[in-house]
Amino acid sequence: MSTRKTSEGEELRIERREQLVEPMQAGEKPIINWRIGTEHEKLVFSLTDHHAPSYEEPGGIHSLLFALTRYGWKPVYEGENVIALEGPDGNVSLEPAGQLELSGAPLDNLHQTCAETGRHLEQVKEVGEALGVGYLGLGMWPDKRRDELPIMPKGRYEIMLRHMPRVGSMGLDMMLRTCTIQVNLDYASEADMVKKFRVGLALQPLATALFANSPFTEDKPNGFLSYRSHIWSDTDPHRTGMLPFVFEDGFGYERYVDYMLDVPMYFVFRDGKYIDAAGQSFRDFMQGRLPALPGELPTASDWTDHLSTAFPEVRLKSFLEMRGADGGPWNRICALPALWVGLLYDGAALDAAWDLVKNWSMDEREALRNAVPKLALDAPIPGGGILRDLAGPALEIASAGLNARARFNAGGDSEAGFLEPLQEIVASGKVPAQRLLDKFHGEWGQDISRVYEESF
Repeated sequence: MSTRKTSEGEELRIERREQLVEPMQAGEKPIINWRIGTEHEKLVFSLTDHHAPSYEEPGGIHSLLFALTRYGWKPVYEGENVIALEGPDGNVSLEPAGQLELSGAPLDNLHQTCAETGRHLEQVKEVGEALGVGYLGLGMWPDKRRDELPIMPKGRYEIMLRHMPRVGSMGLDMMLRTCTIQVNLDYASEADMVKKFRVGLALQPLATALFANSPFTEDKPNGFLSYRSHIWSDTDPHRTGMLPFVFEDGFGYERYVDYMLDVPMYFVFRDGKYIDAAGQSFRDFMQGRLPALPGELPTASDWTDHLSTAFPEVRLKSFLEMRGADGGPWNRICALPALWVGLLYDGAALDAAWDLVKNWSMDEREALRNAVPKLALDAPIPGGGILRDLAGPALEIASAGLNARARFNAGGDSEAGFLEPLQEIVASGKVPAQRLLDKFHGEWGQDISRVYEESF
């Protein structure tokens, strides 16, 4: 989740609905300026007893953030607390229970993305060894109850933690126990955004399946391969899901604004503090009738904040976010942007990817999304067969798209090599969660503590 900093100077107030479209329009870029922004979260644990470190404890999350400043990262404060870092490689931030996230810089190619990931992991491992902490690349805590997890000192999280139980049964699990990999991608025009949005939504279950990596809850198998994905099914129906309207005629920026205006607010940020506006209406805010700030009109930053509080499978801000993957280790962090860049950043690949899914009905898309958390690549797809049958052609399209981009490293390799972990998964028929389950029932002797051997 994004980290808010206090704005400098007086901001423009939003008085007209047309202003709400401007961030999306401002995201339009010529192809030469398209970039790749990769985000990945890690579970932090103590090397001695595997507990999740609190913010305050010696060697805890505050110590970890402070130690990273030796690499040139600059602290970002909320009140007196360091709650994030900023630097040339983007931002390091905290999820609600101390999951550590790198929100990478916008980069030209996947070689740069993977180098950025490698730098970050080297840094956190080095300071982790000194502090006695390690990191798990999973989609969910495999052994922790919610009451065993710390809460980070961020105002927006206090508001969300209060609000989540009012709107769903698993929102607290989403906040406290899950980790993801995401990629943020650009578009050239409104029409280009629409096509990428539709392909991204329709094929998001494929990403969920390939990256499924959360088969354990509280020490034992939970019956799912991506329990993280299942959690989103009952987190908050107002701000999650597959967004059927995206596939309707006439979809564009205006229709997404309508959707966001119907998403209830969480908060307003003023003078360095979060004000609870949970459940209140941005439409009322634009009329000066927000109960949390009566008489005030929203600013552009308020709208940007609000855009960050919806959590559909694909999200639109001034770029598109692909949000369907569980957390994972280094090679899969590089593989997720490879999948989506390959499918969406080359015109022929985008057309071919749309051909795979364009005849699916909304009911069929929903059925696939609902089946994938349990079945992954074995989920049935529209027209017969299983998702594994679609995965091979989709990866071939992505590989062709990456080769067509012709972004080579110093050794002359294209970006297509970053798809190899996914190609191996499809060839074997076993997603990461199934491999973990095999170990759990085999060599681990059902001892969940052995999962910590899978750390970065």
